[in-house]
Amino acid sequence: MTTLEPRPDLRPPGLNADEKTTLLTFLDYLRESILAKAAGVPEPAVRTGGVPSGTSLLQLLKHLAAVELNWFVWAYAGADRAQWEDEGAVSADDTASGLAAAYREAIARANEVALACTDLERPGARSLRETPPPSMRWVLVHMIEETARHAGHADILREQIDGSIGR
Repeated sequence: MTTLEPRPDLRPPGLNADEKTTLLTFLDYLRESILAKAAGVPEPAVRTGGVPSGTSLLQLLKHLAAVELNWFVWAYAGADRAQWEDEGAVSADDTASGLAAAYREAIARANEVALACTDLERPGARSLRETPPPSMRWVLVHMIEETARHAGHADILREQIDGSIGR
């Protein structure tokens, strides 16, 4: 399994960066924020739901890995979904390190698809919704929105666990 190493420079892209670089850089920043919020949290706190819905840091990692693969690899690139296990509930066998590695692998696969795209307006192979296949631009913006929303959830969960705040 290959992993995507954390980007050492998490500054925003330059003000005049091209569109794909801008979108991917902001998305990578949010992805790393999620991973940072889950890092170092001991058992059982990392798997304990902090809100009535039961959302935990492990559940966020597992969900976001599935979302990355479903939108970029399955929907946009058209790959066979049997190549990975879909989301499901966090199991007793799931660990923070294992789910973080799976999320990094999903990010690496998603970035390969995005980087290979030469036209952000070109629609993908299929959609996860009852709509025509979205463009890569739409997928990138959707994933920024999805990941940002869950980064906020991770912020709150981590603060509830140990008082840690900030990025």
